[in-house]
Amino acid sequence: MPTEKIDNISVTTKANVYFDGKCVSHGITFADGSKKSVGVILPASLTFNTGAPEIMECVAGACEYKLAGTDNWVRSSAGEKFSVPGNAKFDIRVSEADQAYHYICHFG
Repeated sequence: MPTEKIDNISVTTKANVYFDGKCVSHGITFADGSKKSVGVILPASLTFNTGAPEIMECVAGACEYKLAGTDNWVRSSAGEKFSVPGNAKFDIRVSEADQAYHYICHFG
């Protein structure tokens, strides 16, 4: 089941806007100092670069992703997660039929 609510956090109110508005996210910080981001990707095909390892959790909608070094696109829907290594690239695409991919990015 996808995460529906996150309590006891601080939110960076200025959005991170990428790819001409196709991806918009907000950083969140927990009391212990750990960080995540929550956001949405609108229909598009995008390539992201990671610094730290990430886990992408789909909370609504769906996407397809392809990790660097692979040729296979994998679908991720609400309640599903996928891992991306640190210092890597991954492709993500959201179809017009899916409308949007709502996510939580777990860092580390």
